[in-house]
Amino acid sequence: MITEEQLLGAGDLAVLDGVARTLAARGDRVDDPAWVARARRGWQDTPAALRRVVSDFRRHSGPEGRLVLTGLPVGDVPATPMVKGSVQHTPTVGAAVLALVAHGLGDPAAFAAEKSGALVQNVVPVPGEEQVQGNTGSVELTFHTENAFHLHRPDYVLLLCLRADHDGVAELRTFCVRAALDELSAASRAALAKPDFVTVAPPSFGGDGEGALHAVLTGDPADPDLCLDEAATRPLSDEAAAALADLRTAIRQRYTGVRLRPGDLAVVDNRVTLHGRSEFVPRYDGADRWLQRTFAFADLRRSRDHRPGDTTVLEK
Repeated sequence: MITEEQLLGAGDLAVLDGVARTLAARGDRVDDPAWVARARRGWQDTPAALRRVVSDFRRHSGPEGRLVLTGLPVGDVPATPMVKGSVQHTPTVGAAVLALVAHGLGDPAAFAAEKSGALVQNVVPVPGEEQVQGNTGSVELTFHTENAFHLHRPDYVLLLCLRADHDGVAELRTFCVRAALDELSAASRAALAKPDFVTVAPPSFGGDGEGALHAVLTGDPADPDLCLDEAATRPLSDEAAAALADLRTAIRQRYTGVRLRPGDLAVVDNRVTLHGRSEFVPRYDGADRWLQRTFAFADLRRSRDHRPGDTTVLEK
């Protein structure tokens, strides 16, 4: 079973740092297919202890559906960006670490409608965006499945902390359905398993306010997948609304939080675990909270019809 945090030994961290620095020194762009291929091969050169932990998590993500790796190398960290759409195109140690671990989970990929399809994206507060329910805001970010509206949602969300917030209060919050399944009534579980819910895509993905019908719980009733965006999912019946209220209560009672520090990498199993963030106060002084994000897909071929030319970018 996966423990809450995993700390590699000094020797293993030195090996990982060497692999990441070698990868960061080769190629001009993180999004270059040749660089991605080097990262895929480089994963085999990372410490066996890291590969075992990631392999175990991929097979079963445990009761929390979250893995936190601590003390990973991030290299030199410049001033925190402060603009919308900020991404990491230039290879760095941090970007290399994300790409390596993503290959341990499957394949990295991104969405053309989101930050131009960049594989490594900056999650930073942006002036004027404080109230936004998204990665540029600093108010409480409600619980959600990443890209809950999309047919091909990422299987894993990787969040690498380059810099914590000034006050050290911002926490990544997660809720795994496994932790509260027994607390939901039989009626609620049955209602959540019916396609009586709609999650609307944002305008950047061509959302028109309609959305497709879907169930919140799918798969094996004993260990279901969970698909929900608190800010964008709506019930279509009284029964569905009551069940969703029951689930929301469970979320508030059973979520867990972790305050990421530089070098901490959180991996969220997007199939069974929702994530969000607590409120924090940015200062816009170049030293604000800075996470870098990558998505990993356990079976990239499932989205082949969304990726013309078999690229790492889903075009629709």
